[in-house]
Amino acid sequence: MKSKEIDTSALRDADVLIVRTRTRIDANLLRGTKVQQVCTATIGYDHIDTAYCEAQGIQWMACPGCNAQAVCDYIEEAIEEIQNSKFKIQNSLTLGVVGVGHVGSLVAEMAERKGMRVLLNDPPKGIGVSLDEIAKNCDIITFHVPLVRVQNTEYRIQTDFPTYHLCDEAFLAKCKPAALIINASRGGVVDEQALSRSGRKFILDTWENEPHISPEVLSRAFLASMHIAGYSEEGKRNATQMCLDAVSAQWGLSPLKVPVAKASGDSASGWLRRISERLKAAPEEFENLRRNYPLR
Repeated sequence: MKSKEIDTSALRDADVLIVRTRTRIDANLLRGTKVQQVCTATIGYDHIDTAYCEAQGIQWMACPGCNAQAVCDYIEEAIEEIQNSKFKIQNSLTLGVVGVGHVGSLVAEMAERKGMRVLLNDPPKGIGVSLDEIAKNCDIITFHVPLVRVQNTEYRIQTDFPTYHLCDEAFLAKCKPAALIINASRGGVVDEQALSRSGRKFILDTWENEPHISPEVLSRAFLASMHIAGYSEEGKRNATQMCLDAVSAQWGLSPLKVPVAKASGDSASGWLRRISERLKAAPEEFENLRRNYPLR
């Protein structure tokens, strides 16, 4: 079923809902249905009103780590494009990794193998240095955090570690003049307008207001893609398997196994640059390009 076909009437007699990021899971969708379990086959879960689900006793889950290697591969390709571009940065690069979970950990290991100095920042885990230290010392800064807003007033939930506009005008002002920003986490972690105004180089895979992205921000991006950093055959298979495992465990079903499929996408050197060129040539096709992206 396509995401646009998922509505309350379609779920009236459903016990389980498995989605990706395009379906907003909230009271408007679930109220009046029998849904007791929601699984998203993605790392991010900001499209799920988790407070509502928990208040209604609806079990929900995401799939952290399912496509971590794919996102790490994306960052590695981005770094290689930076190093090969006319925007030359000194050979001894310092990479700042904000968010040291499944993805951030792999990115840090990859960068160290490439001989880069790596600084980590993850306050919830008590890992690494401050954001100020990241800003002052890093040539490339990459974000790998969930999108967390300050609070949910309806359910009185708040957090000590919000990530909405974590990279904002104040943060950017502290960065090294030539520092390059990468956001392959969630749209909204970076204040795109402030980033665009800053005049610095940046690479975006995730955007605010997807799929209606800002043409101005897109035009100023060094490289851009349509939220596909984690799109790989392996990542999709891992996420699907994690969802099926959760459903089987919840309902006492026999385990189901996802068949292995061969990747069909472009993984030759320069693939990110080619994606960027296609998106910049037709930004209005963001959703179609994403939907029809052949998995790496």
